[in-house]
Amino acid sequence: MTILFAILLFSILIFVHELGHFLAAKASKVQVNEFSIFMGPAIYKKQKGETLYSIRCIPIGGYCAMEGEDQDTDNPRSFQKAAWWKRLIILLAGSVMNFIAGILIMVIVFLPAQQFIVPTVAEVEPGSALFGEGKLQLGDTFLEINGEKVYVQSDFSTLLSLKSGDVHDIVVERDGEKVYLENFKMEKRPFLNEKGEEEMRYGFSFGLKEATLGAKLDYAWRNVLNAGRIVRLSLQMLLTGEASVSDMTGPVGIVGQMNDMAQASATWVDALLNMLFFGGFIAINLGIMNLLPIPALDGGRVLSLLITTVIVKITGKKIDSKYEAYIHGAGMVLLLILMAVIMFKDIFTIFKG
Repeated sequence: MTILFAILLFSILIFVHELGHFLAAKASKVQVNEFSIFMGPAIYKKQKGETLYSIRCIPIGGYCAMEGEDQDTDNPRSFQKAAWWKRLIILLAGSVMNFIAGILIMVIVFLPAQQFIVPTVAEVEPGSALFGEGKLQLGDTFLEINGEKVYVQSDFSTLLSLKSGDVHDIVVERDGEKVYLENFKMEKRPFLNEKGEEEMRYGFSFGLKEATLGAKLDYAWRNVLNAGRIVRLSLQMLLTGEASVSDMTGPVGIVGQMNDMAQASATWVDALLNMLFFGGFIAINLGIMNLLPIPALDGGRVLSLLITTVIVKITGKKIDSKYEAYIHGAGMVLLLILMAVIMFKDIFTIFKG
């Protein structure tokens, strides 16, 4: 069931992305030759006007094929003949639709909520080393940890884990004002849990907030921002060498994570909401990743468009689009190789257990 849900989710997100390109192209009077859901041989086709609408048999991906997208043509309504700013809008529209989808999914996920856990200190256990003069106080709301904003309660442990050691720079809101706790030692101490067992923790708990409509919308937006931040930090760690390809996850790994999330849920409703939340994160992820300036991705095409537009403005000479097609073709091959490596890594991890 989880696999079917994941396939449906990926399909919807890719459809939404390609729909963005399609709608922008139609609005810009660019000829769309085919709009397809999925890949491979067609199982359904219908010609409507200049556009062939199709559904194909391999439930992966989809595409919006525009006239003259990768080669020069005499058609006045080709992609290459459109004004540069229209082409820019068409290229950006896919990611914009992913962002809109991500926001809507997050709103849907949190609409049923009755209350939220907020990063505000609501209760302090006796013996905690974090509270006192010049330290944390009851009622403090965490705003930043090591320069990163705290959007939701779960950011507390996530942001602390990104830096080794116990010393951190903390910013809290206290009585309406910001309080800076620099080089603050977030020290865990042994406390007894409900079973009488000793465990290491900070010795305080966060509070709850009533989930009004405004609070739900705010919480959904905070999770959207948090999803974007996670993507940024992941890319940052890849560039600095703190993470590698072995840490990346593809569709197979994502399905596995969604399955684990569903099994850990108390009810089927919770499982559905948790998987939808994950889907919202993936939507934001797809939107950002597609804007990276990498050949074959929308971001690479945007960069190419801007460079060629500047060159034409300066020199007055048009660059043959076939050279751009060569670059994006090579980029696509490299991306497919990377995706294959990640997929086999995920499969190996599953069988390894």
